[in-house]
Amino acid sequence: MMLVQQIKREVAGLPKVQLKEFRSWFEEFDASEWDKQFEKDVASGKLDDIANRAVSDFKKGKFKKL
Repeated sequence: MMLVQQIKREVAGLPKVQLKEFRSWFEEFDASEWDKQFEKDVASGKLDDIANRAVSDFKKGKFKKL
């Protein structure tokens, strides 16, 4: 936990330009990590029930047009 607290302090102390650069990097990093987890969940079948329910609801007309 000490490392997380240290990182928080460091990030809070960054100059605006470096904070902007960090935000950009972290956004890409976080999105990549999310994508990896999503792909893992899909490959494992973890999301199959949700997908099947969505397809079933769509076929029954249970949806809203966007």
